[in-house]
Amino acid sequence: MSYDAVIAGAGHNGLVAAAYLAGAGRRVLVLERQDHVGGLAISAQAFPGVDARLSRYSYLVSLLPTKIVDDLGLDITLRRRRYASYTPVGDTGLLVDNDDEERTAASFREVTGGDHDHRAWREFYAMTAHVAEKVAPTLLEPLPGREELRALVGGQAWRELFETPIGEVVAARFADDTVRGVVLTDALIGTFADPDTDLLANRCFLYHVIGNGTGEWNVPVGGMGAVSGALERAARRAGAEIRTGAEIVAIDPSGEVTFRDESGEHAVTGRHVLVNLPPAVLDRLTGREPQRPEGAQLKVNMVLSRLPRLKDPRVDPRAAFSGTFHINEGRDQLAKAYGEAARGRIPELPPAEVYCHSLTDRSILGVEGETMTLFGLHMPARLFRDDPVKARQAALEATLRSVDSVLAEPIEDCLLRGPEGRCVEAKSPVDLENEAGLPGGHIFHRDLAWPYGAGWGVETEHERILLCGAGAPRGGGVSGIPGHNAAMKLLRG
Repeated sequence: MSYDAVIAGAGHNGLVAAAYLAGAGRRVLVLERQDHVGGLAISAQAFPGVDARLSRYSYLVSLLPTKIVDDLGLDITLRRRRYASYTPVGDTGLLVDNDDEERTAASFREVTGGDHDHRAWREFYAMTAHVAEKVAPTLLEPLPGREELRALVGGQAWRELFETPIGEVVAARFADDTVRGVVLTDALIGTFADPDTDLLANRCFLYHVIGNGTGEWNVPVGGMGAVSGALERAARRAGAEIRTGAEIVAIDPSGEVTFRDESGEHAVTGRHVLVNLPPAVLDRLTGREPQRPEGAQLKVNMVLSRLPRLKDPRVDPRAAFSGTFHINEGRDQLAKAYGEAARGRIPELPPAEVYCHSLTDRSILGVEGETMTLFGLHMPARLFRDDPVKARQAALEATLRSVDSVLAEPIEDCLLRGPEGRCVEAKSPVDLENEAGLPGGHIFHRDLAWPYGAGWGVETEHERILLCGAGAPRGGGVSGIPGHNAAMKLLRG
């Protein structure tokens, strides 16, 4: 059977591409190995008998452009978080309130002992806001050239965000270790790098501050599954054919795709094949030696019976946990954890950050309490290879100790107990590799790339095969951008 486009993988990017192409009158087939669409952008009842629909893997939205939402008529709500972050420091903490600049300034003053770092904070993020405003519109067009992008963002921003290691920039701009760490965490999400030397950290930072021209990270109402569900409806409404339970076993450069389902093995042909799979998987399916990416995070999902008490009783836990709650993520703590992990050890006090989705969107929770999502840094896949189960448990225990170290009570006392015990689960990079098919558990499919170059950024060495997933330049995160760009490459020629 022949199609204009065969799309390998029904993650959110594959669904975006399918909706655009089918809406333009192209005959489209989407093949998905799992029994559901959405890839890692799903909601799940992780704990039997507990009515909580968790965004089990991906959990916030920043990079999804409003244009894609409008073009595809997506019925989704992305809710802004009032509080950007809270970082416990001793018996106090740094609270960044998006709606109260004076309160934020006072918090900086209490933690840092003066006004210098708050002024530096405002200046630095004014610069990133300018970069976001300039770079975001380029993400849905052919890649700008390096010099073109440099001219857009300006000389100082280019030097600080594109040419100088972000660790050096942060050290020069900010004096306080806590403030430095809060800034640097955006350079290390899912990325194992030394921000003092490695520009990979800059690339990670860039994608975390440019989303939709604002850099804001918003809560998808109904959970991440609501986003994928809206995309599936848009693709089907446009006329795309979506088949789940269909595992692709080979892709030929000619456009032939072989897949296996419960009835056996089949082959279809596409004028083009759009691959919403990691590049390493594409290598394997086309008979090449796969790349070897390495993810570097621990994801922990929890349901709490109540929010934990803070060491500073003046701060409402609902404010502290509705934004990003930073745990042992000072600059020196990040550096120590990186060194330990680089030497093959699970960090003694793992840096992590948490937030409670249910504080912004109660629709995901049918029980009393709150959800809590934790994202742990500097947890590379190499730490979990020898004994994945034992290492995961050790990493979880160390991470919960790290959480306890900044609270006024153990997090264990706040965990909800369901029919099968306490509501906590951990996912290592090796778990993501085994359960979700991500090589190395790399949440961005491979190291992030700069958003400049040639073409649309979706091209491969095979004329009829395009990337439409996170492994493409301008991929990473729930954005739909690679899916849009692969579709536009075909539609615009």
